[in-house]
Amino acid sequence: MIAKTPTPPYYAVIFTSVRTNIDDGYEEMSNLLVKLAGTYDGFLGIESARNEIGISVSYWKDLESIKKWKQNTKHIIAQKLGKEKWYSAFKTRIAIVNKDFEF
Repeated sequence: MIAKTPTPPYYAVIFTSVRTNIDDGYEEMSNLLVKLAGTYDGFLGIESARNEIGISVSYWKDLESIKKWKQNTKHIIAQKLGKEKWYSAFKTRIAIVNKDFEF
């Protein structure tokens, strides 16, 4: 599903990853994080896809909203588990969206 975002500017957090073969609660945690993020003030939406490389782009009103989300207890636990067992590689980028186009 393509996220319905407001008129720019807003922020995109781009999380790119390569999974290990360990599932051990991954899908449950992923679903929980999406649900929790949706309760945060400043959260605008998320888009995700996975093949050999996974990518999730979450959209946020401002940097303060992103900072608060990064400090969420469940998110911190997920980050730790990701480093320890779910991802063989990952990278997070934050970008400002200045324009978007709809077709």
